[in-house]
Amino acid sequence: MKSFAVVSAGGRWVVLATMFGIGLTYAKAQEAPPASDPAAPHGKVLFNRNQDSPEIEKKPTPPVNEVIAEVSNEERNSLTFTSYDLDVHLTPAQSKLAVHARFRVTNTGKQPLTRLAFQISSALTWESFSQQSAGRVGPLTFTQHVIDTDADHTGKATEAVVSLPQPIQPGTTFELTGFYSGEVVQSAERLERIGAPLDQAAHADWDEISAERTALRGFGDVLWYPTASAPVFLGDGAKLFQTVGLTKLRQASATVHLRLTVEYVGDAPDAVFFCGRREQLVKVSENQNLPVAESPGVATAEFSERLLGFCVPSLFITDRAGTVTDNSLISAVTDHYDALPGYDAASMKVQPLLTEWLGAGPLRVLNILDHEGQPFEDDALLVVPMRAATPDVLAPSLVHSLSHAWFSSSHVWLDEGMAQFLSLLWIEQGQGREVAIQYLQKDANTLALVEPAPTANPSSAAVTADSGQSLILASDDVYYRTKAAAVLWMLRSLVGDDALKRALQAYRSDKLDSDPKEFQRVLEKSSKRDLAWFFDDWIYRDRGLPDLSIANVTPRALEKIGDKGHGFLVSVEVKNDGDAAAEVPVTVRSGTLTATQRLRIAGRSSASTRIVFEGTPDEVLVNDGSVPEIAASVHTRQIQAH
Repeated sequence: MKSFAVVSAGGRWVVLATMFGIGLTYAKAQEAPPASDPAAPHGKVLFNRNQDSPEIEKKPTPPVNEVIAEVSNEERNSLTFTSYDLDVHLTPAQSKLAVHARFRVTNTGKQPLTRLAFQISSALTWESFSQQSAGRVGPLTFTQHVIDTDADHTGKATEAVVSLPQPIQPGTTFELTGFYSGEVVQSAERLERIGAPLDQAAHADWDEISAERTALRGFGDVLWYPTASAPVFLGDGAKLFQTVGLTKLRQASATVHLRLTVEYVGDAPDAVFFCGRREQLVKVSENQNLPVAESPGVATAEFSERLLGFCVPSLFITDRAGTVTDNSLISAVTDHYDALPGYDAASMKVQPLLTEWLGAGPLRVLNILDHEGQPFEDDALLVVPMRAATPDVLAPSLVHSLSHAWFSSSHVWLDEGMAQFLSLLWIEQGQGREVAIQYLQKDANTLALVEPAPTANPSSAAVTADSGQSLILASDDVYYRTKAAAVLWMLRSLVGDDALKRALQAYRSDKLDSDPKEFQRVLEKSSKRDLAWFFDDWIYRDRGLPDLSIANVTPRALEKIGDKGHGFLVSVEVKNDGDAAAEVPVTVRSGTLTATQRLRIAGRSSASTRIVFEGTPDEVLVNDGSVPEIAASVHTRQIQAH
């Protein structure tokens, strides 16, 4: 028996192989949480193959007239897009896409560029380029060839190498226009070529333009707009997912503008979703002399210019208006109308939690598109299979999705971290704090694998250098989801529930979201606490995780505590061998009797606290699992009190 699986878990790749009963595991991975785990990482099983899987039918690659040009990865990675102005023409019945793209790129590399390399899906062909910069307008010469890359579902990309009239210096921006066209059909060739069964590959790679649907997710799934990147492959660890995250981060400040024209026959399509935003399609022409089923028409929509944010451009077209749930929180485009009551009831269950923490009423409706493939999320747009289920089953996932309808930030650690944090609050509300802490600890184990180790020389400048990812510049979801949720949980412990709630509601309504330090200012104002030390170590920098231990415990008997009986004064010294500061609970207990104080321990130092305890103490506990550490996040020591 021989089988294997490729799994994406929280942006980390795991390859599992079994041969003749011998299990092999490659790469670091966390233990997969149960399928019902609402706070699980947004990973996905791309395929799982065994000897009973059907043989793979290989699809021929369409011929491309090409001139091979040697392009270095340094050249490809030197381009950062700063604006997209896309004029897109779709003919879904024929799967056709034609795009007139005007875009600006900046040379963010270290060397001048004498040519520019751009990629689109191998299903598309470049037709022309023209210059729009430096007061010059005119055609540019180019060649094109096909390269292997799994950034596109076909496993290949059509790369144009555009010659420049003069070199682009580092830091210089160049504007040009490109035209390309072709047919975008469903393809899973990148998965098929590494052994994925057809059904599972199609479930993962479902992007297409067809009479039934238009669904295009963007870089990492289908290159339907111009991109620039070195080739990346599914078999190369987590490189593909890391590149997708880095691309989102580099282009977060780019502007996007879309004009869309859709040709149709019969009933007109209803709406289009672009980067998670919805616009109604407007019919501009229709043949009234033919039956509706045969009548051709044209519909258009336009999305005004705005910042792209931490995402890749996605495009979906729906054939009908969404059905709005009774509480107006969800609008769903689905044929499974029997699923709607469950979603309505589930959203009602989670609404009080969202209202309590984020404010009265959502900022926008949550749009759900019913689709059989693996789920996709873009802000308050959710593409997911919809089936009838009980509210208790649906509620955990809707906490995450509806949080994007209630709260938004241009900083991904707040935007995605808030959704994860609320999922933990939902677990705490329904199952208790200890269970929520267990979920937090499980995620922290994954975080500990990727965080930088403590510096060897604490006196060096390297202590302040970021060797991991600061949250404000995070591109990997183990940081902007897992660590961000832990950071928000710690802030809750530092300032209290009420202060954090006030800060979140004030932040959601103010107009200073673009400033990465605005949340700190809002939270300090609501809590009346100086939090600079925390934000510096956990958000603005990545100093790794604390590494705590109990250095010393000294109990001293007290004859009398106030007007009560005898007790003990317990001195506890805690050492931190990590670089990040931490504030943790220190608890002295005996049976059910406890006394707790919070203690802040700076990186590479120790700190002490003294706790008055009524009765005879049995043990000391430092940290309760709420602060992630390099290793264990709960420390205990028995007390020998006399």
